[in-house]
Amino acid sequence: MTEFQNILYEIERGRARITLNRPDKLNALSLELQAELNEALWEADNDTSVHCVILKGAGRAFSAGYDLTGAGRNVPVSRIQEQGKAYRGGRSIDDDAWQLERAQRLRMALFDMHKPSIAQVHGYCLAGGTDLALLCDMVIAADDATLGFPPARDLGALPNNFWLYNVGPQWAKRLTLTGDTVTGKEAQQIGLVMKAVPAALLEQEVEQLADRLALIDPDLLAANKRIINLGLELMGARTLQRLAAENDVRGHNTAAARGYMKSVAEHGLKTTLRARDAKFGDGRARVDGPEIRDAEGRLVEE
Repeated sequence: MTEFQNILYEIERGRARITLNRPDKLNALSLELQAELNEALWEADNDTSVHCVILKGAGRAFSAGYDLTGAGRNVPVSRIQEQGKAYRGGRSIDDDAWQLERAQRLRMALFDMHKPSIAQVHGYCLAGGTDLALLCDMVIAADDATLGFPPARDLGALPNNFWLYNVGPQWAKRLTLTGDTVTGKEAQQIGLVMKAVPAALLEQEVEQLADRLALIDPDLLAANKRIINLGLELMGARTLQRLAAENDVRGHNTAAARGYMKSVAEHGLKTTLRARDAKFGDGRARVDGPEIRDAEGRLVEE
């Protein structure tokens, strides 16, 4: 079997385990990684021995988001792409939308494939990490995982948006308008994840659910997944994803996004992100009780 460069893929006992495997980069989602993930997902969907997919991350995080360094960007659109020929970049608004839609099609395999998927979330699940997790059919997180979309503070809008369908409009706005984060335990309370468990029990929890799915005829699993997803489509979920990509182009053309790009060019990515997030203290929201903060914007424990 041809080895992937950015993910691990294994089949065992009726499940395909797909592991995002850039642990030194907190599994930042390059276009190359997303292309490999798309390929692996459709392989699992085509494999008659597979009943479900488990998606997880290697190292300290599920995924800290999209790779903003530009690494792993050189992925040909087709096998006949010619070197030196002029192709789309990001020069125009339409180029930006086209590139965002291209990457989104790779991720949407999680929603479109017939077989169910489980996101096994630990550590950081930020920005693009939430895009992947929320496209899965079920999300199980560690209690102490950190979930949120900090780039909404200055870089753009969400290029996939299933938040509305999981947490409702108010919590979707509370978290995406500020970029604040919640823990896995809090994410369960608001419906952002299906379930949160102690980190030490996370793998066991996910694997035992996969054990139960392995007892069901894959064609029947597909029928029951697809009718629910078709219901989501009737509520506009599939169309909203296309609109989310176009809306992100709007976000990229704000004064805040232009300031972000200028800062990255002048000061570098790490300094820019550190300066942005420092203004938000610990960057946390609180689901239960008042948000009392100290002078540095950090939540004060009750």
